[in-house]
Amino acid sequence: MQNKDFKVGIVGAGWIAEKAAITLNGLQGLRCYAIASRSQEKADAFAAQWGVEKAYGSYAALLEDPAVDLLYVATPHSHHFDITRDALEKGIPCLEEKAFMANLNQSRAIVDLSRRKKVFLAEAIWTRYQPAVEMVNSLIREGRIGEVRLITATLGYSMGNKERIFRADLCGGALLDLGVYALNFVRMFCDKPFISMESQCVKTDTGMDWSNAISIVLEGGILANLQSSAACVGDNIGVIAGTEGNIIIDNINNPQTITVNGPDRVFQEQLKVPRQITGYEYQFVACRDAIAEGLLEPPQMPLEETLYIMELMDGLRRKWGVRYPMDDKDYSII
Repeated sequence: MQNKDFKVGIVGAGWIAEKAAITLNGLQGLRCYAIASRSQEKADAFAAQWGVEKAYGSYAALLEDPAVDLLYVATPHSHHFDITRDALEKGIPCLEEKAFMANLNQSRAIVDLSRRKKVFLAEAIWTRYQPAVEMVNSLIREGRIGEVRLITATLGYSMGNKERIFRADLCGGALLDLGVYALNFVRMFCDKPFISMESQCVKTDTGMDWSNAISIVLEGGILANLQSSAACVGDNIGVIAGTEGNIIIDNINNPQTITVNGPDRVFQEQLKVPRQITGYEYQFVACRDAIAEGLLEPPQMPLEETLYIMELMDGLRRKWGVRYPMDDKDYSII
């Protein structure tokens, strides 16, 4: 693997797949090798636009290609389970676009299968892999803001034009699309256990969560207040507040600027993240490196952490009465 391009096959030909192709085309040693869509015409068009070598008119056809080093599952999260199960059964390493699966039951079944088959598996929650994570954690470890006491994060996009947001069969709502980033924001910078969690949501007419607010008490006297919405344009800012200052992240979905303030909010320093291709590059490089080292998951986003986040989101949906068809199925044995 060290002496050849690391070949990535993409399942799904939507805009996230396009972003992945742009990223891979800008990386050395990695290649956007194959694309699979549900129609040959769409796969061919994607391949022609992005310079992809192989185009498959079905997901199953891509799984028969022995040259694929990593399968990037870029379908809606409602459709992750079947293709990932089939790929792992064939020994193909998988990187799942967030949210990892529709619910915790699916997630546990897929993680168990990956461990049983000893095949690499990871969640593509791109913020977890970016340099900003270590930059912020270094500031916290250095004591630049004292003891962390409050974490706030908001993520909002006006997504009323996206049909899937309103559909239970496509795992609609803001939580799995946007709230997952806010929950991960807390966990990236404070891995203390959650003691209690309260929340509210506003639903669409179809019963999906449109906007939500989550308040979490963490061990050690830390409070986190999070908001996510598919109904409006949010400020998307994250703040880690400590006894001696705060750290402000300009965009929890793709941090670019990190601002450090001292006591009385006096400005101390502003840090910029390294220049990006798209920001997706770090997750692809992390997967390539982990696979080369013989690991079954990336250290940046362990599978137990993925399961923890999925469990939190299941609990929130239960409280809100937001249900998907997948919630009524048994995935314990696959």
